[in-house]
Amino acid sequence: MTSLNAAVTFQAEVNPPGGVWQDDRDKQTAGRAIYASQQRAYYVFLISNTVALSTSILLIVSLTCRFPFRFELCIATGAMLITYGSAVFAVTPDESLRFPLLIHIGCW
Repeated sequence: MTSLNAAVTFQAEVNPPGGVWQDDRDKQTAGRAIYASQQRAYYVFLISNTVALSTSILLIVSLTCRFPFRFELCIATGAMLITYGSAVFAVTPDESLRFPLLIHIGCW
């Protein structure tokens, strides 16, 4: 169940609710989350999604402490967090929304 939660929260950031802008109205909107136009709601979504992903990954790592491929699991987990952070930067237009999340991910 924890791995399903991690997959769902990761996918929610890569493909944000409402999708992304396809056109480039003012040379900065293509590829940005449409939902981000509602800044407070999008901020709540980003924070909740990041906390859910981080908690899921923490549980996965904790539950597999004696797993024979622990090193490989940690590499995969780190790569997933880096990819998540990249997705936050790619779809979030407002920089003030990006950095608190990346600090949270970085402190993990």
